[in-house]
Amino acid sequence: MLRDIDLKIRGGEFISIVGTSGCGKSTLIRIIAGLETATSGTVSIGGEQVTRPSVRTGMIFQESRLFPWLSVERNIDFGLHQKVDKAEKRERVRRYIDIVGLGGFEKALPSQLSGGMQQRVSIARALINKPSVLLLDEPFGALDALTRINMQNEVLSIWEKEKTTMILITHDIDEAIFLSDRILVMGKNPGEVKKEIEVPLSRPRGRNSRDFIRIRETIYKEFFKDSELEIEYYI
Repeated sequence: MLRDIDLKIRGGEFISIVGTSGCGKSTLIRIIAGLETATSGTVSIGGEQVTRPSVRTGMIFQESRLFPWLSVERNIDFGLHQKVDKAEKRERVRRYIDIVGLGGFEKALPSQLSGGMQQRVSIARALINKPSVLLLDEPFGALDALTRINMQNEVLSIWEKEKTTMILITHDIDEAIFLSDRILVMGKNPGEVKKEIEVPLSRPRGRNSRDFIRIRETIYKEFFKDSELEIEYYI
């Protein structure tokens, strides 16, 4: 259950939402996507109320959800719901294949790709409609640590090129700090935003810099402030 969620997200902003399991993060992002309906309140994108899924929002899940019998370019092509002519469709597919760094893999099947490459296809498929908002529901949770870092860099590069508003659900605190302009810390029972943290760090960000570590400490203290567990960082 969510309570008193009041968010205003600027166009082109990168927001991360962190919180413990069961606090309603995924429910919130599904409401923003129009996949679920809130019992009260409204969601608006660009002044238009969200009542159902639309091309204004793209969604990326933890699993790539690709069609195993379709090639990379056909999986991306399948995501295009706007009516465009064949020439523009080919151009868009080519452009987003280049943006996610999959040139040369156009004809490859998902089974021939690594997990990170499959997620790149998912990102391209979500971006091909040129959505106003891209929603990412723990998209790197199933990846190994090194691939996850590479994908974080890829998403950041795409965000810098496209300037699409991005909302990321993640359990990874460092991931949230590395990517975001703002981080929303959610509590549960009921699910609500406990704290909003600005990340005023220039990019690219050093994960071991003093300022990065201070923001990490602030977030951890928010999670454990009602616990006897003490967390200390030596800088």
